[in-house]
Amino acid sequence: MTNILWAPWRLDYIRQVCVGGDGCFLCAFAQQPDQDATHFVVARNTFAMLLMNRYPYVNGHLLVAPYRHAGELAELTAEERAAMLEWAVYGQRLLSQAMNPQGFNIGINVGRCAGAGVPDHIHMHVVPRWNGDVNFMSTVGQVRVIPQALEEAFAQLAAEHKRLAPPQPSPKT
Repeated sequence: MTNILWAPWRLDYIRQVCVGGDGCFLCAFAQQPDQDATHFVVARNTFAMLLMNRYPYVNGHLLVAPYRHAGELAELTAEERAAMLEWAVYGQRLLSQAMNPQGFNIGINVGRCAGAGVPDHIHMHVVPRWNGDVNFMSTVGQVRVIPQALEEAFAQLAAEHKRLAPPQPSPKT
């Protein structure tokens, strides 16, 4: 007997990333700061943005993306790479304060075969982890369990972002 798990929200992702969609959503989000709440963009700086992953591994899964469309770290300037790392550090701090995880997975997937869902626009993942979370479900059951609505997690992180001081870009020397 085959078990079926319905996940209709994944169809948008499949159309956008796997089939090509209507261009790069990260580039679109970068150019639409007035739509940050709709796009779940938590914070921005001069070179990059911190946003919620719409297709997360766990609740609170953040992405850090430069505004400029580039597929490799080497294609970014030193300032862009530094801004991404600062947002990753800030994202970890933000998640720690807002959601109290016991650990994190932070990384970059470069290229489709390495797991990059958006292989032509480099981005980092900041994934909060909890003791006893349900990571085994992905391995054993090919299922992800997300215990919190994306809108609720965004509201929680946005409120904490207002309380914390985000990192500022370093002045040029």
